[in-house]
Amino acid sequence: MGDYLTASSALTCPHGGTVTPVPANTAITLSGDPIVVASDTFPIVGCTFLPGAPHPCIRVKWVATALRGAADGAQALTKDSVGLCLAADDAVQGVVLILETQPKVSGL
Repeated sequence: MGDYLTASSALTCPHGGTVTPVPANTAITLSGDPIVVASDTFPIVGCTFLPGAPHPCIRVKWVATALRGAADGAQALTKDSVGLCLAADDAVQGVVLILETQPKVSGL
């Protein structure tokens, strides 16, 4: 069970890049912030991954979402969800780090 992610949740790639959740549906909110779901956009900026040549993380692909609970039929995300940070060529660069969520509502 984990706290739900919202547009204000703090996420990073393993190399320090900032993940900015961009919700497509802003009608469903928690504590005034739109909830985010697996199908939303999660761009990454500022990744410093340089294994010989620049190969930064640019987006997140979610592979494990909340087991129960949905937002308008979409797969909700919690602090226990797993997202993969991907480079431009879709190479997996590591797992997204969820640093801060909203603590008032949680789910499975």
